[in-house]
Amino acid sequence: MLVMMTADLEKPEGMAKGDFFEVWRQESVAAIEAVKAGAIKSIYKVAGEYQIIAIVEVDSGDQIDHIVHNLPIWKLGYGHIVPKITWKPLRSYENWAEDLKELAKS
Repeated sequence: MLVMMTADLEKPEGMAKGDFFEVWRQESVAAIEAVKAGAIKSIYKVAGEYQIIAIVEVDSGDQIDHIVHNLPIWKLGYGHIVPKITWKPLRSYENWAEDLKELAKS
């Protein structure tokens, strides 16, 4: 199943800017490797914001938890710089278009 992950990053007060970006850099290395391996289908940084959007293929909710806790940010003890992660299941628009044929009849 494809899911859209949105992660908001926030530099904690008192954390040096360079340290914040170094942690993010380490995360980016792992993310790019996951793209190359096919685990992440696509990933983007929202322009002008500290927000990442990724399309990820997962088998279950359990796998989502495993993904989060294996991110370098969490493994390095910096999970607090990601105050919010959302996961939204995605479905094929073609399938939705087929459903609309029946829904439009009601």
